[in-house]
Amino acid sequence: MQLPKKGLPKADIFEHLAALRSDDLKWQDGRAFGYIFDPGQEIMEVGKAAYAMYLSENGLDFTVFKSLMRLEKELAALMATHLGGDGDVVGNFASGGTESIMLAVKAARDYFRCHRPEIKAPEMILPTTGHAAFHKAAHYLDVRVVPVRVDPHTFRADPTAVRRAVGPDTIMIVGSAPSYAHGVVDPIAEMAAIARENDLWCHTDACMGGFLLPYFKRLGATVADFDFTVPGVSSISVDLHKYAYCPKGASIVLYRNKTLRKPQIFACSHWVGYTIVNNAVQSSKSGGPMAAAWAVLHFVGDDGYLEIARRKREAVAKIAAGIQAIDGLRLMTAPDMTLVSFTADEVDVFAIIDEMHRRGWYIQPALAYDNSPAHIHLSIGASNVGREEQFLIDLAASVGAAREVKPGPLRQMLEPVLDSLDPEKLSDADIEGMLAMAGIGGGSSLPERTAEINAVLNLLPPAVREKLLTAYVNNLFVQD
Repeated sequence: MQLPKKGLPKADIFEHLAALRSDDLKWQDGRAFGYIFDPGQEIMEVGKAAYAMYLSENGLDFTVFKSLMRLEKELAALMATHLGGDGDVVGNFASGGTESIMLAVKAARDYFRCHRPEIKAPEMILPTTGHAAFHKAAHYLDVRVVPVRVDPHTFRADPTAVRRAVGPDTIMIVGSAPSYAHGVVDPIAEMAAIARENDLWCHTDACMGGFLLPYFKRLGATVADFDFTVPGVSSISVDLHKYAYCPKGASIVLYRNKTLRKPQIFACSHWVGYTIVNNAVQSSKSGGPMAAAWAVLHFVGDDGYLEIARRKREAVAKIAAGIQAIDGLRLMTAPDMTLVSFTADEVDVFAIIDEMHRRGWYIQPALAYDNSPAHIHLSIGASNVGREEQFLIDLAASVGAAREVKPGPLRQMLEPVLDSLDPEKLSDADIEGMLAMAGIGGGSSLPERTAEINAVLNLLPPAVREKLLTAYVNNLFVQD
């Protein structure tokens, strides 16, 4: 592929870009329950305008673009107050929850390198409901994940299991507020107490709930303490591009004091170029997301967010009650916030998802893992409010249609040999053959209906799933 010899007309460029989006998720009609957090046109326009205003400003050097340093400090201070922090709490802006989490894990790792140098193989205690970003951070930063099981009914972390997992190489305990998959808040106070008893770092992953949960609490919801009001919480990650409805990517990572934050910062003088000191993973970065986040927060204001939270809380109650009323469906657990998970014991949940997609709804599949069965996930946002009745009507119809769907030949063929699959012995040829049988070999895109593929992945051990997914994506991103 080559650049055109002469530049294309602007009209042609934007016509082409518009055409590329034709197969994208249609989120503008409020029928998507994931990936997009749509606050409505007016708020979105404010964010876009501020984003464009700061598009070219570079966060690489805050001594040159002093406005970005001011915006970053104010955003961190706002979130520190929002999450029960005092004047000692500090924080930085990041591109999203993954970067915020990676920064917190790096800070913890390097803090213990300094204060506990005898620990050569640091470990992080992570409930099985902890976000995959912690596994990514552990992979990048050479920290071992020690998984602990959660309560099989509430899906909250089990403090007893956490306590048993503490060992001589433990540096960090992680809790969620709430967990993404099930939408429940872990017992952070008990987990932080264990961290204090053992002089460990405790991180609250509040990427999903850190902004919204304080509003739910003000509206009368019972919300377990998870923020800096809890003694022992060392750091918190909170996303602004989720339920604060700021444009992506906007997240904040907070620390109880600047001593804990210091190991996050990277400086390099071992080269001949300009001074390098970064308070996050990225070096060069647009000031657009930061300015957009500041603008949206100040445009909506506290009263505006409280009203948005009230409407969402009512929508969650309607949807949760409606799911329970549909024959064959059951909630995994009572949600603490706006993340709802439900499953079916006698109907293929992946077939239900396909049927909902046919009816114009986007809902997320979640594969079985540990004591959590395959289920359906909803992230309920402002744009979904008012569509509860039609959603539930279509969900009931989708369950009925899914009852008639029979397992495909690939699933029937794989089930008898699953026990003999050894991830370590699977060759590249084996993987390519499995992809071909699933209909996604050779770099092809996913078919319109994905129930059979998800059902097969659901049957496979996690290590085999990872090998298949890695090979598929490696095949997908090649030259056409």
